[in-house]
Amino acid sequence: MSVKDNIDKIKSELPEGVTLVAVSKTKPNEDILEAYEAGQRVFGENKVQEMVQKWEDLPKDIEWHMIGHVQRNKVKYMAEFVSLIHGVDSPRLLKEINKQAKKHDRVIPCLLQIHIAEEDTKFGLDEKELYELIDSDAFKAMANIKIVGLMGMATFTDDMGQVKREFAQLKSMFDTLEDKQMGISILSMGMSGDYAIAIEEGSTMVRIGSSIFGARNYS
Repeated sequence: MSVKDNIDKIKSELPEGVTLVAVSKTKPNEDILEAYEAGQRVFGENKVQEMVQKWEDLPKDIEWHMIGHVQRNKVKYMAEFVSLIHGVDSPRLLKEINKQAKKHDRVIPCLLQIHIAEEDTKFGLDEKELYELIDSDAFKAMANIKIVGLMGMATFTDDMGQVKREFAQLKSMFDTLEDKQMGISILSMGMSGDYAIAIEEGSTMVRIGSSIFGARNYS
């Protein structure tokens, strides 16, 4: 199936209110343009330099989402244009995003990344760190970022019961923040292998790469 066919199929299965982020990391511009021609406008990258190059080369109405782990020294390269940063996993990173956003007279939308998986390789705040951060004076003073939701990645496992529990845990934290009237609306969880479960558990944004573009090319 073509990229267009894959996008059409996935979008036909997504409930209303769920945004598709086409994960275009490692993919050439031709593939992204094929998705663009199929109507896709939101793309996710996990390396800042690669995203900057694509932003320069491709249509300017594309929304670029940074979905990978972000090093603080790279924030300045994307602060001018990034539409959403998914993986904010520390107060120090948030502070740097705020600083760079201010230089461009922007308010950058961000998602706080929560560690819900059993693997230590995944990044993110735990529940205690999340509430400490949003209750802190330093956080409340940051005028150039806006927390619009949460993001998390489930354990890479065949045990879909475990994946479901992890997504439910993240949804519970999301609901708690919603109750605090924080104005959040995005719950980014679910990838090619588990997005159906993520949607069942309340996801409003799914990050899908291989089901659109085929297997990744790491060469």
